[in-house]
Amino acid sequence: QVQLVESGGGLVQAGGSLRLSCAASGRTLSTYAMGWFRQTPGKEREFVAAISWTSSSVAYADSVKGRFTISRDNAKNTVNLQMNSLKPEDTAVYYCAAERTRRMVVLTRANEYDYWGQGTQVTVSS
Repeated sequence: QVQLVESGGGLVQAGGSLRLSCAASGRTLSTYAMGWFRQTPGKEREFVAAISWTSSSVAYADSVKGRFTISRDNAKNTVNLQMNSLKPEDTAVYYCAAERTRRMVVLTRANEYDYWGQGTQVTVSS
């Protein structure tokens, strides 16, 4: 079983940047596909970005493409989300997710992931 802990959220002005990190314990992330999702009150959890376990493939939601970058460091057991040019509509709780797989795939649906962090709040003011 893998435990995930997100960090790096906070309050930032529109146009600013934040870097979210997801640290894993319990197991190495080297054979886990990873993803970031976000959720606002009353809405479904929304896909943001995903990366395959080899880092060979990445995927982004259209709403963040060109502004967000997902990366991973399997040696440090972390996955990061660099968020630039933030907009008020990026305000949400951001969740890290992991799914053990040896397929070199990116997973973009929440129900494809078995492991989730507790979330970190990102608030972008206008």
